[in-house]
Amino acid sequence: MTTSEIVNLIVSLGQPAFRGRQIAKWLYERDGRSIAEMSDLPASLRQLLSERASLVREEILATHVSDDGTKKFLLGLGDGESVEAVLLPYEDRVSTCISSQVGCAAGCTFCATGKGGLRRNLTAGEIVDEVLTMQSKSDRRISHVVYMGMGEPLLNLPQVLKSVFILNSEVGIAMRHITLSTVGIIPEIYRLAEENLQLTLAVSLHAPNDELRRRLIPMADRYPLSDLMIACRKYGNSTGRSVTFEYMLIQGVNDSMGHAAELARLVRKKLCSVNLIPFNPVEGVAMRRPSSADVRAFAGVLKDAGVTVTQRMERGKSISAACGQLRRRISEE
Repeated sequence: MTTSEIVNLIVSLGQPAFRGRQIAKWLYERDGRSIAEMSDLPASLRQLLSERASLVREEILATHVSDDGTKKFLLGLGDGESVEAVLLPYEDRVSTCISSQVGCAAGCTFCATGKGGLRRNLTAGEIVDEVLTMQSKSDRRISHVVYMGMGEPLLNLPQVLKSVFILNSEVGIAMRHITLSTVGIIPEIYRLAEENLQLTLAVSLHAPNDELRRRLIPMADRYPLSDLMIACRKYGNSTGRSVTFEYMLIQGVNDSMGHAAELARLVRKKLCSVNLIPFNPVEGVAMRRPSSADVRAFAGVLKDAGVTVTQRMERGKSISAACGQLRRRISEE
């Protein structure tokens, strides 16, 4: 709940509004994990709240720490399900990669999350709690949030948007420092454009043509690239924000110079950049990452065509930081 929603709840219980602001401070500044520990509230109010409301925080089921300082958490939810979240410290910022669903329905062939299918959507509170829980384990303030963990955020758009507003207004994450990643759910991209938020939209492209993209992302069968490009142009024009096209390079699948030229034709002259991601091996997936030389050559073709290109700084390789791997491994064990 936002501070105003908490205040409205408290006033409806016959209490003064400032009590609601005290509760919000416990949630968003003091890492309050139970109503009972909110010691500046009268005992009678704490008792009333325990009867009329609930505060369920996520439990850290497992933590893996990489050599580069990346921390991956498996977080237990109130109903026994679990999701992954990653804390990514850089020199100039602390970023988090969070989940929006338990599992995923997209079924991408290269992703560990999709192997188990979709279990359910996360609530806005569960999404926000991923960030709050990781903040409690970070010695620096979290400044960036990326919805790029388990799940397809645009298939849970109402709860994702509410969590975005809470992270912005209550936790203090700048809207420009929040990124939503999607496989390209076209109707929801249009809805997101109508919100006119200063979010970064990251579209998981991974192929420069429909035939190959459908092989990698089965859900892409519903969303042709020509229509997706129009939707992305609409988002860019409405918000003034450059769209990021995520492109995972898989050896012998989508990493040829022909693929690079085709990708350049698809995205050039658009308000966008291409982020190249060498494939991170997943157990049970017979795909391989390309060599560094092949990645450079692929990037060179794009740059020569005038496309803005970045390459993701890889973090957490020693702890299987790609989406779904920790949850899958713990479940199997």
